[in-house]
Amino acid sequence: MRTEDTVRQATRDRRKAVYEEALQIIEREYATELDLDALARQIATSRRQLQRVFAEVGQTSFREHLAKVRMRHAARLLREGVTPVREVAQSVGYRQPAQFAKAFRRHHGTSPSSLRGRGASSNGHGGGA
Repeated sequence: MRTEDTVRQATRDRRKAVYEEALQIIEREYATELDLDALARQIATSRRQLQRVFAEVGQTSFREHLAKVRMRHAARLLREGVTPVREVAQSVGYRQPAQFAKAFRRHHGTSPSSLRGRGASSNGHGGGA
């Protein structure tokens, strides 16, 4: 039935648009205490609909995507080698440095401090918290 196909395509298009909008907000607000409910409110959709969008369009979850964005920004800051790990954790949205270190290790397979030396010259001095 042609009408049903049109409706399905319209639904897919709408979900893709919601997903793209969600990605833009996450990229802008990753360092805040952003959660699924707040994001759903900003996009004017329900929590459940947003979960469905992330699963179907993004093949991921909100939490996984947010962590990925935070870890990408954290890795960049650490490679610059200037900001202490504690401050990097806070600047990408983690209140607890230990929680950040655990998430970082899970995502990158190494500790935040070990990544620090890559991309910046290391003189053997810690110089941070």
